Amino acid sequence: MRLNYHHLRYFEEVAREGNLTRAAERLNLSQSALSTQIRQLEDRLGHPLFTRTNRTMVLTEAGHIALDHAIRIFGVGDDLIATLTRSGGTIGPLRVGALSTLSRNFQLRFLRPILADDAADLVLSSGSSQTLLRALEDLALDVVLLTDPPPRETFPDLVAHRLAEQPVAIHGTVRRLTHPTLNALLSAEPVILPTESSIRTGFDSLVARLGVTPRIAAIVDDMAMVRLLARDDVGLAITPAVVLADELAQGLLWTAPFPLEIVESFYAVTAKRTFPHPLSSRLLSGNAADLIEEFNASA
Repeated sequence: MRLNYHHLRYFEEVAREGNLTRAAERLNLSQSALSTQIRQLEDRLGHPLFTRTNRTMVLTEAGHIALDHAIRIFGVGDDLIATLTRSGGTIGPLRVGALSTLSRNFQLRFLRPILADDAADLVLSSGSSQTLLRALEDLALDVVLLTDPPPRETFPDLVAHRLAEQPVAIHGTVRRLTHPTLNALLSAEPVILPTESSIRTGFDSLVARLGVTPRIAAIVDDMAMVRLLARDDVGLAITPAVVLADELAQGLLWTAPFPLEIVESFYAVTAKRTFPHPLSSRLLSGNAADLIEEFNASA
């Protein structure tokens, strides 16, 4: 037997009023009819929800639990109506998924247009591209940030918005960047490689062309860890500049003067939706142009 939500609504009103007579007046019901509805809900749940006195209805422990669930259930219903009618003063949180290897600096720059908005709630998550894209298909996410567009044959209903691209370069401490050529640099110094596919593929192709076998200090699936390792002088970081923007600006790290001809692109992926989240539209409109200009200036 399913829960009767009419009974739950009546219960919520009585719990708020704390008085059966006043609640019956607000609901335009007779007191006896309302009392019957409450007893039926108690029978369904198997617990008394109120301790009854002459004038007051006091919630039991089970009543407090039921009221907490009722508030959340009807709140979700209100959110549903507001979402589909675009009414009401609030909207649900924007749910953003990002590839686990994606630069945190890039994520902050992408979200910057709404971070200062007190009314903008964010739910951020990370994971593999397949996991994130499946969640996007199921409408469990609103936007997914990736470095490659999703394969069209697997995800035909998803749309990839190219936001920006930035050259991948070699970054490290001054003492490691004293070699005169790219071959000498990669032959002598250890490197820190992210697992991100386009960077790793481009780097493998580069060292094959150069005939160099570099020493790999670390292969990392988190760009934040790449930053920490590079700052601790574990090796040379093979990344876009945006990953190490703060360290480069502060002079803690420097960029080697050797172009690698490797480029990393950044995409925001959305699903084709009749009712897209309004904040996702706000992020995508104009944000791409701003990011491209900013990245070109810092490259």
